[in-house]
Amino acid sequence: MSSPHPTFDSSQLSITSPRRIPKSRFTYKHLQQLKSSSPQTPLRVIAHVDLDAFYAQCETVRLGIDPNLPLAVQQWQGLIAINYPARAFGLSRHVTATEARKQCPQLILQHVATWKEGDENWAYHQNSFRDMATHKVSLDPYRTESRKILKCIKEILPEKEQHVEKASIDEVFMDLSAQVHTILLERYPELRVAPYDDPSERLPKVPTTVLDWAADALVETGEEDGEDQDPDWDDVCMVIASEIVRDVRRHIKDTLGYTCSGGIARNKMLSKLGSGYKKPNQQTVIRNRAVAHFLSDMKFTKIRMLGGKLGDEVVAMFGTDKVSELVQQPLDQLKKLGDDTGTWLYSIIRGEDSSEVNPRTQIKSMLSAKSFRPAINSFEQGVRWLRIFVADIFSRCVEESVLENKRRPKSINLHHRQGGQTRSRQAPIPQGRPLSESVLFDLAKNLLAQLVVDGRAWPCANLSLSVAGFEDGITNNQGIGGFLVRGEEAKAMMSTSRSASGGGEPPAKRRRTKGNIANFFGPREDKKKDFDAARAVLLNACRESTREDDEEEDEDEHGLQDDELDTLPTPPLNRHSSNSEVRPPHTPPSAQPQPKSTSPPPHHPEPPLPHQPTPDTHFCPQCNIHLPARAKEEHDDYHFALNLSKEMRHEDNRNAPAVPAPGSAQKPARGRGRLPGSAVSRYAGVEKGQARLAFGRG
Repeated sequence: MSSPHPTFDSSQLSITSPRRIPKSRFTYKHLQQLKSSSPQTPLRVIAHVDLDAFYAQCETVRLGIDPNLPLAVQQWQGLIAINYPARAFGLSRHVTATEARKQCPQLILQHVATWKEGDENWAYHQNSFRDMATHKVSLDPYRTESRKILKCIKEILPEKEQHVEKASIDEVFMDLSAQVHTILLERYPELRVAPYDDPSERLPKVPTTVLDWAADALVETGEEDGEDQDPDWDDVCMVIASEIVRDVRRHIKDTLGYTCSGGIARNKMLSKLGSGYKKPNQQTVIRNRAVAHFLSDMKFTKIRMLGGKLGDEVVAMFGTDKVSELVQQPLDQLKKLGDDTGTWLYSIIRGEDSSEVNPRTQIKSMLSAKSFRPAINSFEQGVRWLRIFVADIFSRCVEESVLENKRRPKSINLHHRQGGQTRSRQAPIPQGRPLSESVLFDLAKNLLAQLVVDGRAWPCANLSLSVAGFEDGITNNQGIGGFLVRGEEAKAMMSTSRSASGGGEPPAKRRRTKGNIANFFGPREDKKKDFDAARAVLLNACRESTREDDEEEDEDEHGLQDDELDTLPTPPLNRHSSNSEVRPPHTPPSAQPQPKSTSPPPHHPEPPLPHQPTPDTHFCPQCNIHLPARAKEEHDDYHFALNLSKEMRHEDNRNAPAVPAPGSAQKPARGRGRLPGSAVSRYAGVEKGQARLAFGRG
């Protein structure tokens, strides 16, 4: 099969003319790899877009200020962003706000937004250094603008071919290989089919000797005749990519008013270096033929991963920080840093980087923290700061699609520092209901209450709250109605279950107890008020947890009628605990020995409800309701558990004797215990080896 275009077939080999057709050094296999965005192809094209002085630009656009005026973003007395007109005065982030104003009298200083203690939303305040004790810095305005920019970039790129990675709040990587491949075949259709269907066949020569780089900053090759060489297909790919990046930057400017710089190269490392090569509002192209010259004059400490401890170690070992000198070291010498590190360093200083553009960088945790100067000294102060932390974290959770249940954390952690001691508490986040600010706040408040109850909580110098264990939410799950049976099928199942069990009652569940609740909440006179506030939080959490369990059993979310609910099978109570140590002081009514009698017990029927038959019902005077007769024993257990829980909550005397259960022959000693789940009833989960009691409501 010959080439479909005669342009490249006019110089075929002949007996009289031994000339060969000029060919590219790239093959059709490389071109095919470009389509799949493979890191292995030398035609690969990666772009990096970096916003110019992002925080300062955000404030300039928000305030409607002329971008040519000097502006700096202030955080207390420090500067965290300086625009380029202000940098012309020699300002840097190492100077204080006072020094910057002296150096540039016309400088516009805008303090970052802050959360004020007690408020539920961030705002722009007239902050000063003395507000550090009652305010916390918020970067939410900049995160919001960052999301807008990312959306703007995705709007202009083809949906099926875009590979975009948000590297930071103001940086984005784009793998443009697939989009460049599509445009390349449109402009040069002769590349569509490989001769003889051989992917190892080399591509034809580029049919032009001049490429239009427009206003790009083109890195030179460092060779005298470097620019006289004819372009190859990698250069053509770079030209197409530079056009795409130029359109992206223009779209951001026209839509949101932000300028950004761009870098185009064959990998992520080089493109990031390129975006910072000419700033602001320019883009730099690093062609493959110019990589060696581009890196030779650079300090390798500017390369990502070499600017910290590893870079210092390399400098100390080889006595240089220049790439041009380090490339002279053989691989064996670099491996003194370790085999893997040495091999990676050998490649990276030669411009090789095979890391891929990850369209979705999955976060693992989120943190919100505050150092207190002066330290805080009360539970109420801590709660007010927790409300700010929760609002801060939840706003970032929204970015992870937590409201759509696509991503959500599994645990919440509280870290508390008093002096030189740091303590922490952790709790699972309930997965059975939508995540909200109120859910996170209640969990955080309970964790702080645990720390206060344990003592040594104040003064507190630092408090931080984090959520971790992010995972994909459950999708396509089936409602509870799909697991239930009704009518005749339910009756048949109950009949089979009863005949198989022989009507015997399961043994009573044994409950692990280690003491009464009064011992757990023993007050301390010096911190009684603060202690009582924390104790009230924990007790309320316990009550709310019990109430939620009761309400969940009453809910009928799938539209079942009362008479249909009565036909559902009732699972037997799990009355076993594999890790029990002490029996409870009472025996549930359903587990007590039943006296044998041939005559039925006296019964005083109550008027039945309109929709329920009289013979099969039982009336509960405490609830004032009718329920199926078969649910009587389970319902009695429910009341027994409520009474026992109420008794434990209101137990004030540490050594009070246990109240004997009706019909019991002795008074077993009550164990010493604490609230289930380490001071929080439901939030900390069931203890290892125990099963949660399920109390039916009939």
